[in-house]
Amino acid sequence: MSTFQLEVLTHERTVILTDVEYVGLPGKNGRFGVLKGHIPIMAALKLGILEFGSYRGKRRKIALSGGFAQMQGNKLVVMANTAELAEEIDVLRAQRAKERAERRLSEKKDDLDFARAQTALRKAILRLEIADGE
Repeated sequence: MSTFQLEVLTHERTVILTDVEYVGLPGKNGRFGVLKGHIPIMAALKLGILEFGSYRGKRRKIALSGGFAQMQGNKLVVMANTAELAEEIDVLRAQRAKERAERRLSEKKDDLDFARAQTALRKAILRLEIADGE
């Protein structure tokens, strides 16, 4: 199968730049996949897993916390709020973040930013899920 270029960027760094056969993305309106020759597209992304690699074989994973993807020509650029390769995730740190978010949500204080605490919990769970798969 033919390859195309994947580049995943955050405002801090280039997370990965590599040739791939397939990329699966967490779109705002549901997951979608990209293969070489995909029509030009600009799509909003949500918190979720970006999978990339072989079409039928082994794939690597990235934890994304939203952003945008643009397919133009033979290149897919993902501009993410945050992005971590599975092998970069600090499991202990993610576990502490999960526990902290769960504690905040259970306290039910008046000044609690519920949406922010829920997002922190979902992000920590996602990071643990991806790291566990490695």
